[in-house]
Amino acid sequence: MTRACPLCKLTSVTKTLGDRIRELRDAADLSLRDLSKNTGGLTASFLSDIELGRRFPSDDALARLAKALNTTPEDLRKYDTRPPVNEMKRMSAQHPALGLAFRKITAMSPEEILKMVDKSSKAKKG
Repeated sequence: MTRACPLCKLTSVTKTLGDRIRELRDAADLSLRDLSKNTGGLTASFLSDIELGRRFPSDDALARLAKALNTTPEDLRKYDTRPPVNEMKRMSAQHPALGLAFRKITAMSPEEILKMVDKSSKAKKG
């Protein structure tokens, strides 16, 4: 089950971007070399690194991967677990208290964050 935090749009996802790419590649019965050819030149070693979570694709590479795997870049982005750093920096600059909140939340487990969000939602409902 995927649940999203209404404040920061982070989700609790069990699958990573690499897992999703591997899942789609396996479903299409493609080897890393086959996928490499279908992406127009992303190397098999680069694709392997993405699947293993050692590297992340640029927007262009993500679009090429999505096309080769018959999905959309938006579908793949759902599994990108990296924090939206630029957005967080912009928000922190506008509201300094968010910087402190972001630092505190990074020390929490996903379960603790979801409990906090659930508690906040219940309090708002009444």
